[in-house]
Amino acid sequence: MKITQLNIYPVKSLRGIPLDRAEVGPWGLIHDRNWMVVDDIGRFVTQRQLPHMARIEVRLEADALVLDHPEATSLRLSLSRDDQPRLPVYVWDDLCEALDEGPEAAAWLGGVLGDYQGSGLRLVRLAPDHRRRVEPRFLQPGETPHTAFADGYPFLVTAEASLAEVNRMLERKGLVPVPMARFRPNIVVEGAAPFAEDGWTSLATHDGAVRLGLRKPCQRCKITTVDQATGEIAVPGEPLRTLVEMATRPAPGGYFGQNAILLAGEGLTLRLGDTLTPFPA
Repeated sequence: MKITQLNIYPVKSLRGIPLDRAEVGPWGLIHDRNWMVVDDIGRFVTQRQLPHMARIEVRLEADALVLDHPEATSLRLSLSRDDQPRLPVYVWDDLCEALDEGPEAAAWLGGVLGDYQGSGLRLVRLAPDHRRRVEPRFLQPGETPHTAFADGYPFLVTAEASLAEVNRMLERKGLVPVPMARFRPNIVVEGAAPFAEDGWTSLATHDGAVRLGLRKPCQRCKITTVDQATGEIAVPGEPLRTLVEMATRPAPGGYFGQNAILLAGEGLTLRLGDTLTPFPA
């Protein structure tokens, strides 16, 4: 089984960056979801509320995070700066310490996104000394992983065959297939049966140096209905409605992919084409 995609999303809910290789860390692939858009009271804002966030492109340069939008000049933020004012922010019910990227970034976001329910928008990055624990409910004894601004886990793993099965069902309904980008995964693999990932407890590179623990099926939300290239919703409710109908899990809702944590391999690199072995096989 091989890796076919590696993706990071430096700013939560903005456009992702496909990579040929990626360093793994306890918070996920390096730079993944280290930044986030929040409202005036520090609550996270995503494509669930503002689908056109998908139109903002994100680039990483050697010393800067760069945001691009067709209707604005680029916004550049230093990667090394850490003297910004601290700001309490929320991801779901988790209170996190963040660094406020300042009025220039806030004005830029306002220019391309407008406001959210009368609130301004700000860009924040995770404070380097903050530790946001992963919910313990699905972890194994002794595991204490952290995550950045992802919804709940540092990695999301999906499989090509599972997407093919979803698209087969969409086509049976006369609908257009969707790309994997709709599901915003970090690691995509090929060579497994559809939804086989739901039975795995871990994934390891051929030498066992990098190991991921798959801990929780990912229940999907309305972001799957947003075209990640345009920010538009061409068919309201799809493919989420089809996922619900497929009932891939006994629990109600639509599920696709597995949330994962790092078990071993901090600082090592995953590459496209790397072989991963699932356990149980």
